[in-house]
Amino acid sequence: MRTARKIPSLAGVATEAEMLTTAESIAGVQRPDGMIPWFPGGHCDPWNHVEAAMALTACGFDNEADRAYRWLVDRQLPDGSWFNYYVADGVKDARLDTNVCAYLAAGVWHRYLVSGDERAIEELWPALARGVDFVLRWQRADGSLIWSVDPAGRPEGYALLTGSASIYHSLRCAIACGETVGEERPDWELAAGRLAHALVTDRGAFAPKDEFAMDWYYPVLSGALVGDRARRRLAEGWDTFVMEGRGVRCVSTGEWVTAAETAECALALDALGDHRRATELLSWVQALRTEDGSYWTGMVYPGDVTFPDRERSTYTAGAIVLAVDALSRTTAGSGLFRGDRLPVHLDLTEPAPDAPHERAAPVPGAYGPP
Repeated sequence: MRTARKIPSLAGVATEAEMLTTAESIAGVQRPDGMIPWFPGGHCDPWNHVEAAMALTACGFDNEADRAYRWLVDRQLPDGSWFNYYVADGVKDARLDTNVCAYLAAGVWHRYLVSGDERAIEELWPALARGVDFVLRWQRADGSLIWSVDPAGRPEGYALLTGSASIYHSLRCAIACGETVGEERPDWELAAGRLAHALVTDRGAFAPKDEFAMDWYYPVLSGALVGDRARRRLAEGWDTFVMEGRGVRCVSTGEWVTAAETAECALALDALGDHRRATELLSWVQALRTEDGSYWTGMVYPGDVTFPDRERSTYTAGAIVLAVDALSRTTAGSGLFRGDRLPVHLDLTEPAPDAPHERAAPVPGAYGPP
């Protein structure tokens, strides 16, 4: 039974009935054990799993969201981590991604904000704390986070800007959770301050992936970059990443709009108080909505070709619901990405004690549609 809760809606973008149908599309893909794969029969990663669970919570599907969190707790490894990709019968990718392992904290804080029940934190606190402690083992002297550990236990030699920015937001959520239930962690506060310093002042700490929209807006979305500096950053990349009337390009090198990136960029704009442009962005991407309430992951223009081919992903639906909730101020968790009730990081004006290093080498690999 769905919890009686007002469904997010936004004039000119999405009605309550439409967002309810979108949440139902996520719940319809959820497996009986609680896992939320990207699509029916597909794989699941813990970050997008949590994103989808937050959307379920926003729309009153509390039982389904709780099942999703229990699934995650049951699969936590002894060191506090989670594997990168799961499938119905096991593990698809045994890499340990630090950003993936941190994101439970955002889900737990969101669950508490919406419900107002401290038990929402208490039940998940042990798993949350173990996950954050695992992640912070990989913080470098410059404050950035090694992005992953391979299946043989070897850490990668570089950090990613988007992943580290997302971890910063997760750390703030984790600290807030701890303060709420009397589990203060000053070591986490210091780690968040060091990470924020790297995100704001040391782009050389991160492997250059400037062609990705997420590297453009995530420092703003995470709350690390604020005020005029944040506004300048979004303004400087707007023409590169925004396709007028369509949405946000996943990569600057192609005319490939993705609904999740568009929704996240709208959240970043909302965090800066730019409600008009945030709403406009979100309205454009409703063109990717399907009849059952799900959303195409991406669309390549001008041919209107879906990419990946015919893929409708639960994390995309989740991002849309969270953006509609944020812009409409519907639930008590709608301010999650505006930093409502989140602590401000320590102001570390001096660089971390680390020898100067050169800008990280580009990461090889081809992304996106041809």
